[in-house]
Amino acid sequence: MQEEQPSREQLFLEIANLRRELEDLKNKKADLEILLETTTEHSDIVEAQLHQSNQQLQAEIAERQRTEEALQASQAALQSLLTIVTRDKIDLEILLETTTEHSDRVEAELHHKAEEAVRASERRLAQFLEAVPVGVFVIDARGKPYYANHTAQRLLGKGIVPEDTTAQLPELYQAYVAGTDRLYPNAQQPLALALSGSCSTVDDMEVRQADKIIPIEVWATPIFDEKGEIVYAIAAFQDITRRKKAEAERIQLIDQLYQLNTAYERFVPREFLQFLKKKSIIDVTLGDQVQQEMSVLFADIRDFTALSEKMTPSDNFQFINAFLSRMEPAITENNGFIDKYIGDGIMALFSGSADDAIKAAITMLHNLAEYNQHRAQAGYHPIQIGIGINTGSLMLGTVGGNNRMQGTVVSDAVNLASRIEGLTKEYGVSLLISHQTFLQLQNSSDYFIRIIDRVKIKGKSEEVTVYEVFDGDLAELKDGKLSAKTIFEKALLFYKNQKFHEAAQLFQDCLWYNPMDKVAKIYLERCQFVSTNFRINEE
Repeated sequence: MQEEQPSREQLFLEIANLRRELEDLKNKKADLEILLETTTEHSDIVEAQLHQSNQQLQAEIAERQRTEEALQASQAALQSLLTIVTRDKIDLEILLETTTEHSDRVEAELHHKAEEAVRASERRLAQFLEAVPVGVFVIDARGKPYYANHTAQRLLGKGIVPEDTTAQLPELYQAYVAGTDRLYPNAQQPLALALSGSCSTVDDMEVRQADKIIPIEVWATPIFDEKGEIVYAIAAFQDITRRKKAEAERIQLIDQLYQLNTAYERFVPREFLQFLKKKSIIDVTLGDQVQQEMSVLFADIRDFTALSEKMTPSDNFQFINAFLSRMEPAITENNGFIDKYIGDGIMALFSGSADDAIKAAITMLHNLAEYNQHRAQAGYHPIQIGIGINTGSLMLGTVGGNNRMQGTVVSDAVNLASRIEGLTKEYGVSLLISHQTFLQLQNSSDYFIRIIDRVKIKGKSEEVTVYEVFDGDLAELKDGKLSAKTIFEKALLFYKNQKFHEAAQLFQDCLWYNPMDKVAKIYLERCQFVSTNFRINEE
């Protein structure tokens, strides 16, 4: 059998494959050559790296050896230290055991020293309490007496009686309320209050012994323990005999000074000092003065000279004092004060409104009416007074010399008031006021007032208008003046206009209503006098 031959195409294909395989082999050869070259280079690097690593390893081994040697040395040192520590531990245990035994001895010694210190403190405290100049008394929480120092025993007259209680202390030690026969109340006892937690002080207690009474001042306070509970109450007290005596003397001195000051006020009005802004008469000096707007009242008894001639000097004093004592309240009750008594006369000042002076004058006249009733019952004749009031500026101060001075007021207003009081005699009226006072009244219609005259007063360059206030007249006289008041005013107007005939007719009408109207009578006589003189002149 014949073997089949490959075809040409197959040969060409085979050749092509061989060529591709040859080409692949060439490529692989080239890659191997490149790989071989790269591997050779890399092996050099690896070799260098291995050499470096080897050197590092050698260095680490050397370091480990040194470390191991150091560790071995440290172990030896530690072992040695452990040995030492173990030995020290044994020594400490021995020392601790020894120290414990010593601490017991120290504690006992300290306790002993503490007790000694406490006893020493107690001795010093006792010495201190015994040395203090005040009595010290202590009770316990049950109220039982616990301690009393020497001063306390001396002041109380006895020492501690332990079986007694707080409530029995006043009776046991004879403690009384000062100045009474009453035992000191237990509820007010400072020690009893201290047991209830209160601190207190009293100075109204006195201890009575057989032959003497000792006033004492007592302070008491509670004593607390560390839990805040009261364990004791302690009282300290002292003899205050000297203080009480000094207080009594001081009170007596103050009373004497008060009485002396009151006596001074009878001579120098308190208001006088107030106006001068002086606290005491001691502060007043010569020349002290102050300017004030005041109403000045002068009052005087009519015909006192003739009246006094019928009396003995002693009767004169009694009469004047009886009269003045009835006038004074009317002035003080209406905010005035008496500057001075001038024989039977009175000079009073009013710093408030002019109404105060008017009301005081009216009250004086009412008091006089009562006084006259009393005199009539006693068989004496009634008396009459005249009152003049003026209001104005005045100087209030002291006048005199260094050895003798007095308080007074000086001004033209004072002189005018005195002159107006004198006019009451001429017009037969009880109360006259100046135009200045009239203008100062709050409401003149509150009073029964009529104009009396415009007069030229001695020492004055200008005429002064005066008014009568007849509220204080007796009822019959007052009613008559009030009934004829309008007629009187018309008559006065005619008189001022020199129509004397018409004026005289009206004044006669006034007298018909009130025959006791002395002013109307005076004006009627003036009119008649002028008319008579006029006829004579014509003839």
